[in-house]
Amino acid sequence: QVQLVESGGGLVQAGGSLRLSCTASGRTFSTYIMGWFRQAPGKERELVADINWSGGSTYYADSVKGRFTISRDVAKNTVYLQMDSLKPEDTAVYCCAARPSRLREYDYWGQGTQVTVSS
Repeated sequence: QVQLVESGGGLVQAGGSLRLSCTASGRTFSTYIMGWFRQAPGKERELVADINWSGGSTYYADSVKGRFTISRDVAKNTVYLQMDSLKPEDTAVYCCAARPSRLREYDYWGQGTQVTVSS
């Protein structure tokens, strides 16, 4: 059974940092695009960042550029999201996902982890 399991969420004050992890099991995602999404109450889900298999190609939403960093450890089947200078508007459920390429839909999803940033 394929699973993506996120961890590292929590409550942090504005200006603080959190590091999210997403570990995959059940298959290898070494060639997959791995992405982090978030969804705040009453808002649509948005892609925050993604990374290709080698780590050489990344994407960031404008709202997080310069503050968030996505990385991956292929050997550990894990992708990370380092979040710095957090703002209250970053509060959301964050989940990771995987897709075979940027031409395909995301077909594997984690359950999500809550990130709450207090002002």
